[in-house]
Amino acid sequence: MNKNYVTPQAYKDLKQELKELKTKKRKEIAEIIQDAKELGDLSENAAYQEAKDAQSVLETRILQLEMFLKNISIIRHASNNRVVELGSTINVKSLTKSRNKKVFTIVGSHEAKPIEGKISNESPLGRAFLGHKKGEIVLVNTPQGEVKYKILKIS
Repeated sequence: MNKNYVTPQAYKDLKQELKELKTKKRKEIAEIIQDAKELGDLSENAAYQEAKDAQSVLETRILQLEMFLKNISIIRHASNNRVVELGSTINVKSLTKSRNKKVFTIVGSHEAKPIEGKISNESPLGRAFLGHKKGEIVLVNTPQGEVKYKILKIS
């Protein structure tokens, strides 16, 4: 199985979500099911069916979170900032296209949000930067062709 890489904050958020689902949400849905049962015939009770469907979705999410958390690895970014690794924030400059500067943070796939500059270590862009040093030129194959980036800063 592959490890699920997350930052310490994401780990905390996932644990909190799981706790809330197991306590508050389970209780809420159980109460809705009980109220719907009191309405009578369950075969024609839309409220009961909706509550059972919501319960199924909830239990599926709980199971997904539990499985995800069993195989988790918290990103502990080294402080040497010499090499791009999981957790690194890098400033780069495109040498191919508009020569614009960008900032990327290398995160696990669960936390990737490319619009916010958080790129997955499993993405072509993330994989290309891993292991490189400040000043190096990195070639990235994209659907539009090869793009060259120069690493300006690693933090």
